[in-house]
Amino acid sequence: MKYACVTGAERGLGFALTKELLAAGYTVFAGRYLTDWPGLDELVQEAGERLVIFPLDVRDDESVRAAAKTIAARTDKLDRLINNAAVLGRKDLTGDILGELDFDEMLNTINVCALGSLRMAHALMPLIINSEEKLLINISSEAGSIGQSWRTNMFGYCMAKAAVNMHSTIIYNKVRELGVKVLNLHPGWVKSWLEGSRFLDEAHLTPEESAAKLMRVIADHAELQEEQPIFVDVNGKRQLW
Repeated sequence: MKYACVTGAERGLGFALTKELLAAGYTVFAGRYLTDWPGLDELVQEAGERLVIFPLDVRDDESVRAAAKTIAARTDKLDRLINNAAVLGRKDLTGDILGELDFDEMLNTINVCALGSLRMAHALMPLIINSEEKLLINISSEAGSIGQSWRTNMFGYCMAKAAVNMHSTIIYNKVRELGVKVLNLHPGWVKSWLEGSRFLDEAHLTPEESAAKLMRVIADHAELQEEQPIFVDVNGKRQLW
């Protein structure tokens, strides 16, 4: 039996990844923040005990600790942790250094995207180390790449994803000798609710298309052990840090 955990699993890319993992034979622990999306409840009717849904707010230490206890009560190993939960503030899309900036919104974005994924990795690392695959997978972004930065706004999101890349390297420095692999993946421009109330329909990939590609990329890179974490896009192309 193989086990995986997906954060932000109730919709979009997280939901699509949950379905892909179930199809691949994993028991999936699906962290849900928004309770008004019925997809996971419908999916559990098909998957049965192989889908475990639990409330999760990655901004909250106690919520993350409770999630870890839920998982540890079912298994002593976790083959894959996929840190997918993310948010993109609406004001982040328009504010620039010459205009208005909402720092509280940026702090929330950094708390969700950067510290949220670090909280999850910290809480579940003992189970990851105890597994066969030993995979920590962070849904990062080309937006977090300093080497290919081109935007004039989106401070919060870009800084958050850059922080994900940094904490990934620090984690990897500690656990790579234990066999843990860290993959940072840019999922492409995905149709999503990342901005909150507005659906990003103009994006290039559906969540299902991105998830299927990411599963192939994970399979291609799961055994690689390098000096740094792997940072690639949805097609397996290496990204600049």
